[in-house]
Amino acid sequence: MAEDISFSVPNNNGDPVRVGAWRFAGDGQGPTVHLQAAVHADEIAGMLVLHLLMPKLARAEAAGRLKGSVTVVPQANPLGIGQFRQGRILGRFHEATGHNFNRGFDQSAAMLQPSTVVQHWQKSLVQLASNADVVLDLHTDDEALPYLYLHRSFWPRGRALAAAMRMEVVIIWDDGGDGSFEETLITPWLRTGGNERQMAATLELRGQGDVSDDHATQDAEGLYAWLCGHGVIDEAREPADWPVEAMDMGQMETILAPRAGVLVFEKTLGDFVEQGQRFARIIGRPGDPSSEVVLLAEQAGRMVTRYRDRLVPQGMVVAKFTGSQVSRNWNGGLLDPD
Repeated sequence: MAEDISFSVPNNNGDPVRVGAWRFAGDGQGPTVHLQAAVHADEIAGMLVLHLLMPKLARAEAAGRLKGSVTVVPQANPLGIGQFRQGRILGRFHEATGHNFNRGFDQSAAMLQPSTVVQHWQKSLVQLASNADVVLDLHTDDEALPYLYLHRSFWPRGRALAAAMRMEVVIIWDDGGDGSFEETLITPWLRTGGNERQMAATLELRGQGDVSDDHATQDAEGLYAWLCGHGVIDEAREPADWPVEAMDMGQMETILAPRAGVLVFEKTLGDFVEQGQRFARIIGRPGDPSSEVVLLAEQAGRMVTRYRDRLVPQGMVVAKFTGSQVSRNWNGGLLDPD
């Protein structure tokens, strides 16, 4: 039976709020694993995935098949989960401070006495995961194909995880600098060279509206199968056969909205476009044909993400595409710098 290792952090009023966490104890022969979802509190899909995965882990533990210890945090962010405004959750940033919940974990973890509630929460979450060999952080994009965000040091080993999760795209990154949860956990590994048991990744589970039993059952089964293949669970599973395309982050083509207006997509997720091909348009002033702006692909590739809303502000990311060469707009840094 899973051990309840939940902990509390202060909210804006200083009152304690609970972070639910459970640990399934293995026999010590396999890797230690940390699984969490919804660091960005409005990214819901991973919560359901881990909710469905936990009974599978409980059965493996009861049957004596669990070789590694697995910690599961299905709803990691109690600060963001209550930020409802006009019927919509605002879970990417902490309203009181403007802090992106998945930035600055490194600074928070290094503090003896965190000075904000976000820093206190971040430090506690890093401490919980700091001894893990495997760290998987479950997120979602606006609207997206499922994809894996992976440091180069874990490629090509990460192909098996992407295949198990039916993710056709893996975005490979080298330099972060934002202090994300994943980056903070793997920094000590990178200094020492790591080992074959260690593995970390951010899993983007489609888009924020893709929350269903069908998707979550598939994803929970994929995670379970990968844990079997990684030596965490003693159960034979056939390796997944799934096409996986690795893409350097600099080759991802990000298209920004040149103006605000009604956003009309002419291509859907997964569609291939040629360089210069139109994929969307923005109508700045409905009723005025001269206000319509056509958006063209910078280079040939597949549409991986799309903006969720259909009224887009100027400068917002409209879509991201794979590419065959480094984007002319690429200047290093993050895929999503905010």
